[in-house]
Amino acid sequence: MLNKKTRLAIIVPCFNEELVIKSTIETLIEVLDKLIFKDKISKDSYIYLVDDGSKDNTWSIIEELHSSYGKRVKALKFVRNYGNQKALIAGLLGVKDIGCDCAVSIDADLQQDENAIETFVDEYHKGAEIVSGIRNDRKTDTLFKKFTAICFYKLMNLLGVKIPQNHSDFRLVSSKALEIFEKYHEEGLFLRGFFHELGLKTSYVHFDVKPRMAGKSKFNFFSLTSLALNGITAFSIVPLRIIAAIGVLTVLGSFLLALEVIFEKYFLHDMPSGWATLVVLLAFFGGVQIFCLGIIGEYIGQIFNEVKARPRYIKETELT
Repeated sequence: MLNKKTRLAIIVPCFNEELVIKSTIETLIEVLDKLIFKDKISKDSYIYLVDDGSKDNTWSIIEELHSSYGKRVKALKFVRNYGNQKALIAGLLGVKDIGCDCAVSIDADLQQDENAIETFVDEYHKGAEIVSGIRNDRKTDTLFKKFTAICFYKLMNLLGVKIPQNHSDFRLVSSKALEIFEKYHEEGLFLRGFFHELGLKTSYVHFDVKPRMAGKSKFNFFSLTSLALNGITAFSIVPLRIIAAIGVLTVLGSFLLALEVIFEKYFLHDMPSGWATLVVLLAFFGGVQIFCLGIIGEYIGQIFNEVKARPRYIKETELT
């Protein structure tokens, strides 16, 4: 039996989305109305927008929408841009404080199919505490983005972070999951890994990705690389163990090479030749050392950010 009292919150992180935000909210209001009509959610369900320091007219449009729809459209504005993950975290904590039975996060461009929200809610009513959206394909991505995405998910699984391929931040989480989430105060919390490893009952919903209506994606190569590095260093220490293994193998190789030099000098009475080889080996192992130092640096950077214990974000305005 469906729970008619389910209060749903839809979280929408926004950054410079003036071209699409109005139509996005109108579309999501229609989704809420449809679910209310079907008695799947309560009438006090709402949309919660997080403006991640937009430089355009996004916040002005949000204020107009708040005036038009009242408490059905709530919003939070950051003092500056903190990034998509921080906006999602703020949204999750915001709706937890306001009150909801479950919350769905979705991108402002609505490339993620908003009609899948009904399926998310159905899975929640069946007992799922977390419902994760899985893309059916990557037809809308460039060849480079497809390749890097596949590499990312395979690398994450290889390093012990078992998240499904094409998993996204389009998901539903219950109030129970939000209560647990509130206890985690990590600066670099990687949400895809966090919710997947939480241990609560999880369902998966596949959805199609639509072409973007207007504007362009705010994710670029550098932001996606940063997200990937954060995901790896936040959930796996396997890279550090690989570095240790490389160190052991290098020492072993050096020992064997030393034995060869001693053998050629004292038994064959000949000094080994091959200065070019030596130069190549020095360059190779110099590169390996710099690479390993870079990985260690990423972990030290994570520690540095955590021990400062600075706020994840600073609010400027909140509309409730």
